[in-house]
Amino acid sequence: MVDESVVSEHYRHGQLLERIEDGLQKMGKSINCATVEDLAPVDEFHIGGRAATEHLMEQLKFSQSDRLLDVGCGLGGASRFIAKTYGNSVTGIDLTDDYVTVGNRISEWLAIKELVSLHQGSALSMPFDEASFDGAYMLHVGMNIEDKDTLFSQISRVLKSGSKLGIYDIMRTSEGILSYPVPWASDESFSFLTEAEEYTALLEAAGFKIECINNRQKFALEFFKQLKEKAEANNRPPPLGLHLLMESAAPIKITNMIENIVNGFVSPIEIVAQKV
Repeated sequence: MVDESVVSEHYRHGQLLERIEDGLQKMGKSINCATVEDLAPVDEFHIGGRAATEHLMEQLKFSQSDRLLDVGCGLGGASRFIAKTYGNSVTGIDLTDDYVTVGNRISEWLAIKELVSLHQGSALSMPFDEASFDGAYMLHVGMNIEDKDTLFSQISRVLKSGSKLGIYDIMRTSEGILSYPVPWASDESFSFLTEAEEYTALLEAAGFKIECINNRQKFALEFFKQLKEKAEANNRPPPLGLHLLMESAAPIKITNMIENIVNGFVSPIEIVAQKV
């Protein structure tokens, strides 16, 4: 099993807060007047960004009183959007301390820390009590976790009976040799893609009932098409975007991911389940 520090190190940046502040300045914004919408292009690190988050939340239909868990929260962009839009209290957990530190700082800028709390830690041994949460979601997380059995058992442990779980991960859709690097891994040594069928089997073993599965391939390809068109129209990347997270490797990582999707080897897939 891969050392979790290898995954954490893959995402570590070191100057991310400064790059985001610089991006805001280029937009004519300061940290004191920035909004959740301003930061969405950089702090929702998954295919489709905000639109993908909204699509998943529409299916989960959490109530405002639900206390939610964001598994693999990254910078916490989805957590802040959900807290602001729906009024939920959201707790996030992520391996990468760099992301958690920057994410909590952003929550301070946006004066939303009373609803959003991000913690550094492993999703395989979460420091939360049993039945602590009324719902949970994970956005592009399982690709870095080999032991999905323990992952789903941990999520089940901290959820109350009847709670909804939403998953939006890149999953295997056919056999084939993938092109690397991709956003979640430099090579196959810490890329743990598997099929939706394995997800559903492990979820059911952990006490979940599957409600729906959606292949979002067309959505993903349209998203990348629009990104390319915007970049070409402006002749440069936007001030804030996922390129800040991936730095100089962004073009090749995105190109390879698109190639893998176009070839039918992988696709972003949603799964909605409920704890029995």
